[in-house]
Amino acid sequence: MAEAAGGGPRLAELLAAGRRLWEELEAGTEPSAAAPAVQEKVRQGLDALQRAADMVAQLELFSENEELEEIASADLKYLLLPALLGSLTLKQVDLSRRLEHLESARAHFGRFLRLCRSYGLGSFQLPPASPPGEEAAGGLAPGGPMSAQSGLLAMASKRQAKIERYKQKKELENRLASMRTFVESGQADEEQTREFYILQIQKWINTSLEEIESIDQEIVILRSRGTAKPPSAPPHGTTRQVRAPLKPFILTRDAAQAKVFGSGYPGLPMMTVDDWYDQRRRQEVMSAQSAPQRASAGSTDEELQTQQEEKEENDDEEALQRARNWDDWKDTHPRGYGNRQNMG
Repeated sequence: MAEAAGGGPRLAELLAAGRRLWEELEAGTEPSAAAPAVQEKVRQGLDALQRAADMVAQLELFSENEELEEIASADLKYLLLPALLGSLTLKQVDLSRRLEHLESARAHFGRFLRLCRSYGLGSFQLPPASPPGEEAAGGLAPGGPMSAQSGLLAMASKRQAKIERYKQKKELENRLASMRTFVESGQADEEQTREFYILQIQKWINTSLEEIESIDQEIVILRSRGTAKPPSAPPHGTTRQVRAPLKPFILTRDAAQAKVFGSGYPGLPMMTVDDWYDQRRRQEVMSAQSAPQRASAGSTDEELQTQQEEKEENDDEEALQRARNWDDWKDTHPRGYGNRQNMG
């Protein structure tokens, strides 16, 4: 059953080669996913797995009308072919064909999930058969409080399903790690081998559900980008035109309202920003020029004060009398006298 016609590679060899390339890509030994060597591995893996899938279809190994017990234990691993094809399809990095790759990978994962559902492998809800349209997936549809509440309930149930899938995935990975060496070395019996392959299938069911959800979100983004028109770029080599400064204007309903009721603003703009900047610059220049004059005026005040002190020291009658009068006035007039603006 697993032999290929014409002496070519056998079905088991094709599956092993494709899975080995997928594991190398998952390990991430290459520096970049866009490197030519990485993409060559992706191409080789897709070619091997696609040939294996064609052989499975020709041999009719699986059918939706049979039970899981009717499948031989050695043939269970070929159920993973659509899931592996979908995972490798997502590793292609041709941006011009990204939407095509996403839709192809989604079809592979959906085929794998439908096949598992027909055999009763796992309890899960099948995703929609086709990718979402241009409207955003998972958003709250308009329609009032009832639709918003149903959207929140759907989001909560989806979050709970993610948590359960994550826990189940971790448990399956631990069990598979403990059985892998024993099965691959050929020491396991048929019952243990069958259990190992069924655990692998259940792990890939969770992975496929997560990948389809991510694919749907990316498809929505790509389609929304396609509908948006890119801004027209100016022709190369053109010089940027210098615009004239804008004049201040007043927003009113009409001229009659402006005349009767005014503009409605507490203050009207009287100059543009450029005019204000020019005025400030002129003021700074004038203040810089008047600085020496203020310095000379300050020195003159100091000289007058010095002369007044010298007169008082020399017992000048007029200066002494003026000082006594000032002291008498301060005695009868407290500080702040006559300043009626600052009274409490």
